[in-house]
Amino acid sequence: MAYTPEVKQPIKLFPLIVDRLRTLNYSQRTEEAYIQWIKRYILHHGKRHPREMGVAEVEDFLTHLAIEKTVAASTQNQAKSALHFLYDEVLGQRLPALENMSKVKAQKRLPVVLSPQEVQAILSGLDGARWLMASLLYGSGLKVMECLRLRVADIDFSRLEILVRDEQGYKNRITLLASSLVNPLQLHLQAVEALFRDDLSKGLGEVWMPPALVKKQATSGKDWAWQYVFPASRLSVVQTSGAVYRHHADEKPLQRAIKKAAEHARIHKQVSPNVLRHSFAAHLLQGGQALKTVQQLMGHADESTTLLYTKVVMTGGRGVASPLDVI
Repeated sequence: MAYTPEVKQPIKLFPLIVDRLRTLNYSQRTEEAYIQWIKRYILHHGKRHPREMGVAEVEDFLTHLAIEKTVAASTQNQAKSALHFLYDEVLGQRLPALENMSKVKAQKRLPVVLSPQEVQAILSGLDGARWLMASLLYGSGLKVMECLRLRVADIDFSRLEILVRDEQGYKNRITLLASSLVNPLQLHLQAVEALFRDDLSKGLGEVWMPPALVKKQATSGKDWAWQYVFPASRLSVVQTSGAVYRHHADEKPLQRAIKKAAEHARIHKQVSPNVLRHSFAAHLLQGGQALKTVQQLMGHADESTTLLYTKVVMTGGRGVASPLDVI
């Protein structure tokens, strides 16, 4: 019988991308975003393999996003980062022109800020875990995903502090915990712990952990301290590994609930969960807190970002009283 040489199957691209993302400890959210951008890039160019393309195709795709899809500057920059990762980290094809391509600068807009009365009206329209989440957004200055990713160990009730973790571990910060939330949070955690113990009794109870931490402590995913403060109501199965996790709650129900509460309160502003975070910063500044303190609590790398809030807390137009009010 004639010898037939073994034909090596080409290595599939996306498992390579996922493996590299996890090796470098990228967050799950970034992983999902990068995968989607790379898929869109390939589909945009008629399913050609990225190895057959280069800077010209990347620039064409980014231009398509900016002009035809009119995406925001931050969205275009994320797509660029995903493609830079693909070529540099996965394919090993450095594209100097792509590296030197400057980021698109987003126009800095004044943040939408609520009055204390408007914040109260929104919180009054919420209950249960959603009220608690929204209260943390306003009371601690958390972003939506920072709130949803909170672990039990991140809350220090004795010091009234919250550790806000960057999933890659580079930009952790400490913010405050409102004393009025201590009892509601502790009651909430009792219910979460009961759910966790029930999962454990069924051989489950594991949460996703950063790979670097798993290497140090292999069983940490089943420790109570590492459970999410706001767990999902349903279990999730990771397609690549088959692992069963109880992930954190999804952000969409919270977004819808806050928007509905604002509408019910007849607040005619563009209200989103992050507006509560903006209001946290603005109200602290309005109350006399130092700019540097607010910058640290918010986790702003640049003081100019925090300075934007000073422009929305001034009384009247540019802080000047109208002459009509003094006659």
